[in-house]
Amino acid sequence: MKNWFKHITILFAGAALLATSCDDGDTVVDQVTAETERGAILRTVNLISNEIPIGNDDSNFAVEVEIQDSENGDLVQSVEVYLGFRDNTVEEGETDLDTEEVLVETLDPSTFENGPFGLPRFSFQITLPEMLAALPISNADVNGSDQFTIRFELVLTDGRRYSFADNTGTLTGSFFSSPFLYTATVVCPPKAPTAGTWTVEMQDAFGDGWQPTTSDGGGPGLIVTLSDGTVYEIGLCSDYETYDFACTDGGSSGTATFDVPAGLTEPAEFDFQGDFWGEMSFQIITPNGNLVADVPAGTDAGLITIDFCQD
Repeated sequence: MKNWFKHITILFAGAALLATSCDDGDTVVDQVTAETERGAILRTVNLISNEIPIGNDDSNFAVEVEIQDSENGDLVQSVEVYLGFRDNTVEEGETDLDTEEVLVETLDPSTFENGPFGLPRFSFQITLPEMLAALPISNADVNGSDQFTIRFELVLTDGRRYSFADNTGTLTGSFFSSPFLYTATVVCPPKAPTAGTWTVEMQDAFGDGWQPTTSDGGGPGLIVTLSDGTVYEIGLCSDYETYDFACTDGGSSGTATFDVPAGLTEPAEFDFQGDFWGEMSFQIITPNGNLVADVPAGTDAGLITIDFCQD
């Protein structure tokens, strides 16, 4: 990286908040529901949980929603909840396990509570075991980045139905936030990194290597902190004081390794110091040869997400 001081000016754009009266808010709701032929809106109040850690039977999808229509919720006869599965980890030669939607529950508005605006609200939750019981898949079929889909459908007293397919840009905007369709992504639970020698493959598009993170006043680099307190500071070029790096082609690429002892029970922390010039990229590889992080050039400073499903 360039070996001079860099001064960065950060401009914060102020957001003007427009306060409206209760009457104004009612007017907006009436306008939208009128434009949907006296239809109904299912507005997201709070998306409580939409990540499903593998193997955790307590993991769940949960959301709080509010029904809005021109009769304060009285147009809705019931709310149907449909569940599906997207297999996003199909390997070559394997069967795609995507499933058709199934009806998992029908909710009666009599069980809903009135919210602060006098409109009916309810919370819906479904756990991982309940999802698996409802679908033709097993725990072994579920991998990191797969997704469960949860779709709500409003059944009106006159027989009409409203759901995801009826959405418009107005209904999915920031105020109404009425997607009807939600996804719960399968994630890996936090766990200790694999014991052994890890590898970091590093590249610098400019060719002058990375600046050290601490030894000469600070600069871009990767700091790895193990749960036992061991810290590795990783950068590119042979003049980096903390580590021996194999620099080739004038500092355009190099390889570093770090050791993880056996017996650690907590995840490691991978803290990237940032790439101001948009020149640095690197990959993190486990002792088993699995690529668990591929960080492109231009990445901002912050913690790096490691896919420990692949370790």
